[in-house]
Amino acid sequence: MNDLLPFEWIAAIRFLREGRLQSLFIVSGVAIGVAVIVFMSALLSGMQVNIFKRVLTSQPHITLERPKEAARPQRADEPGEAVLATVQKPSQRVSTVDQWRKVRDDMRRRPDVLAVSPTVAGPAFVIRGDGSQAISLIGIDPEEYVKIVPIPEKIVAGTFRMTNSDMLVGTQLAEDLGVQLGDKLRVATAAGGSLTLTIAGVFDMGSRGVNQRNVYVLLTTAQNLLQLIGGVSSIDLTVPDPMQAEVVARSIANETGLDALSWIANNNQLFVALSAQTFTSEMIRFFVGLSVAAGIASVLVVSVVQRSKEVGILRAMGGSRGQLLRVFLIQGAVVGLLGSIIGSAIAAGLIAAWREIARNPDGTAMFPLTIDPQLFAWAALIATLTGLLAAVTPAIRAAHLEPVAAIRG
Repeated sequence: MNDLLPFEWIAAIRFLREGRLQSLFIVSGVAIGVAVIVFMSALLSGMQVNIFKRVLTSQPHITLERPKEAARPQRADEPGEAVLATVQKPSQRVSTVDQWRKVRDDMRRRPDVLAVSPTVAGPAFVIRGDGSQAISLIGIDPEEYVKIVPIPEKIVAGTFRMTNSDMLVGTQLAEDLGVQLGDKLRVATAAGGSLTLTIAGVFDMGSRGVNQRNVYVLLTTAQNLLQLIGGVSSIDLTVPDPMQAEVVARSIANETGLDALSWIANNNQLFVALSAQTFTSEMIRFFVGLSVAAGIASVLVVSVVQRSKEVGILRAMGGSRGQLLRVFLIQGAVVGLLGSIIGSAIAAGLIAAWREIARNPDGTAMFPLTIDPQLFAWAALIATLTGLLAAVTPAIRAAHLEPVAAIRG
């Protein structure tokens, strides 16, 4: 088989075999580094997917609303008269988005928007006997809204049934009021609307506040209750990349003149925490990769010193500088590739162990960790390139050794 290999490969593999202990240590170091990087990447990805699932599946990525009413100072009627110094901001009422159908159609044509759903939302009360509780009444178009918030997946009792006489309530609200499927609740609003609705389903969004506050009804039902006939109070959107929601929101705001509120603006502390987490992980991976490269380079430098006589003999026998350069570059690449394969196997084992160990008190997985083949492929490529780059300096040193001086030591 050696006859089929080029000279550079034969020499590189022989050098690695002769220094078995050194080769074993450096391959082990590369493997540990790759395992740490792959496992951390999978862990971070799983954590972020879990956070996104818990936070973003109960709210749209972007919400378009009519601009808030601004305070208008009273001006003097006559020159020289004083202008009122204190102007009270007007109360913010539920108001419709101007030309909302046109805005909806324009949003559907944007390539950076996946789903569009008009909604009507406003404060209301649910009343049962002598008890009442404040809620956020949300009127939706079921076919469009489920593309933004997958309510059917969150139903824990009943069905996702939306008619003019139905309502969906959260688990916490049902518990607070002591109601269950089929019970009737009267919904009243400050605008004077009042209607008795039947509980068709109970949902669990994974948030106590949402489960206690949100009540979903049909769009036309909310319009009647909030005295917003034919109008909508907001237009909800989802985008392909949630992390770019703020950029898209600013673009839409400039285009439409509406207030575009992204989930990033509404959950700024969470976004900052996720960004800090990602940055920290990238820094750790960078320094782990740097330490792996330094380890490979140091071992190969020692290898050049130890094998200076062999290098000199190869040069005296007609070996070119380019061939010796490639010998040590191949050693670095082989070490990186072997280390990445072993490290990926270790990472796969750690991921499998995490799935079994990290569990919630109820026995379910804390959050899913997936084995992405692309992640292993990238790890192998980056580790091989790291080994190759780390071998550049030792390879150049070996290639520039003079035959006579190298043989004499």
